[in-house]
Amino acid sequence: MNKNDIVRLTIEDMSLEGAGIGHTDGVTIFVKDAVVGDVCDVIITKVKKTYCFAALKEVIEPSAHRVEPACDIARVCGGCQIMQIDYAKQLEIKENIVANNLVKIGGYDRDFVNEIHEPIIGMTDPFRYRNKAQVPVGTDKDGNIIAGFYGARSHRIVPSTDCKICSNKSMDIVYAVIDYMKENGIKPYDESTGKGLIRHVLIREGMATGETMVCVVVNGNKLPQVDSLISHVKEVEPELASLVLNINTRRDNVIMGFETHTLYGKDAIRDTITLTNGDTIAFDISANSFYQVNHDQMERLYSRALEYADLHGTENVWDLYCGIGTISLSMAKRAGMVFGVEVVPQAIVNAKANAKINSLENTRFFCGEAEAILPEFYSGKAAASKLINAEGYDAAADSQLLDQMTSPDVIMVDPPRKGCDTACLDTMAAMAPQRIVYVSCDSATLARDLKYLETKGYHLQKYTVVDQFGHTMHTETVALLTK
Repeated sequence: MNKNDIVRLTIEDMSLEGAGIGHTDGVTIFVKDAVVGDVCDVIITKVKKTYCFAALKEVIEPSAHRVEPACDIARVCGGCQIMQIDYAKQLEIKENIVANNLVKIGGYDRDFVNEIHEPIIGMTDPFRYRNKAQVPVGTDKDGNIIAGFYGARSHRIVPSTDCKICSNKSMDIVYAVIDYMKENGIKPYDESTGKGLIRHVLIREGMATGETMVCVVVNGNKLPQVDSLISHVKEVEPELASLVLNINTRRDNVIMGFETHTLYGKDAIRDTITLTNGDTIAFDISANSFYQVNHDQMERLYSRALEYADLHGTENVWDLYCGIGTISLSMAKRAGMVFGVEVVPQAIVNAKANAKINSLENTRFFCGEAEAILPEFYSGKAAASKLINAEGYDAAADSQLLDQMTSPDVIMVDPPRKGCDTACLDTMAAMAPQRIVYVSCDSATLARDLKYLETKGYHLQKYTVVDQFGHTMHTETVALLTK
C-alpha cells in the first residue's frame, strides 16, 4: 500500500473519531466521511505499518444509513464528524462503542453487558441543541474578518454563518461583533504572530429562561468603544442579559483566560432544569462555568443518575467533580446531605450561590482535587475540620456531619475525560457507600475505572448511554455499581 493509491472498500464499522473502517489485503483503512455500509473508492493519504488513512474519493454504492448533511460545510468543519449518518444509526453506533469498551477494556462478558444495558436516550431533535457556542475569529487569505469553527485536527477557521447544532441567533451575534470590529478598526487575533485583539466570541444561553450572555475573549485588557459593541449586539439580541470581557493573553490554544469583567448587564445568566421527578433547580452560570451544552438531554441524564442513586431523603452523598453544583443540587432535594468537591475555585463559588438560590441548606462544597480532598476527609476528623473551616463553614457546628462525610450512602462521580485517579477510587471504596453512580464522557476510561472498582467489591448493575452531542462521536454514559 502506497500513498495516493486508489482502493475500493466496503465500510464495515466506524472508528471512535467517526471515520469509516474498511479492510483490504489484511490492512485496516480509516476513511474520513465514509459511512458504515458504503462501497467507495478511497485515496490513501498516510501509510502506517498495519493500517492506513484515506480520503473519500467517490461513493460507488451508498449505505442505507447515508444521508445528506444538513450543513453544507459539515465535511470540512471539525464540529460534526457524522452528520452524513442518519440519526437512528448514530445512536446505534454510540451504544456499540460503549458496549465494546465495557467488554474489551472493562473485561465484562458480552452477554452480561447486553443484559444490563438500558436503551440509549436519544434526542427529540438532534439540531439546534447547543446552549453554548465558542466561535474563533480570524482573517481569510485576503485579510477579511471571518468567524466559524476549526477544521478537523487543525486551527484553520472554516467560515460559518449558521451552525446547525447551535441556536439560530448564535452566529448572528458573532457577526454583530464582527460588524463592530469593522466599524471600529479592531483586528482579530492571529495565532502565528500573537497580535490582534479579539480571539473568540462565546455565547451562552439559558434555554429555559431565554437569558443570553455574550463573552468576548481578547488578547489584551480592554475593548475600545464598548457602547458601540453593546449597540451592535443588542440589534440581534434586544433582551441581552450579560456582556462580558474575558482576558487571555497567553500564546496557546486555550480558549478562556482566568480574568473576566462585566461590560453590560449581569455577571451571570440564569437557567433552570426540570427532572422527570418534577423537581426544578435554578442555576446561575458565569462565562467560565462548566454547564452541559445540551439542556434537554442534561435533564434526562441527571434524571437517570438520580434514579440510579435511589435517594429517599436521608442519604449522605458525595458528588465528586461537582462543577457549579448541577448534579449536587439535583440530588440535594432528595438526600439528607450532599457534599461536593471541585478543583475550579469559581465553580465552588457558583455552587454555593446556586445552593442559596434554591434554598438548599443540606449542601457543603469544597475546593480542591477530588483525588486529594476525599482522602483528606477520610484520614481523620482533624483534617476534615480544617477543610470545613477553610470553606467558611463551621466545623464545630457541623460536628455531626463528620461521620456522615466519611461514611456516605452514595457517591456520585462525574470526572473529566481522563477518568478517576486510583487514589480517588481507593478512597471511594474505603468509604464503602452502598451505591456508586458514575457519569462519564469517555466510555474507555469509564470501563477502566469500573474494572478497578470490581476488584474493590463493587459490581456493575446497569448503565445507560445518553446522547448529549448529536452528529458527533461524543456521548455520555451513566452507570450504577453496588457494593
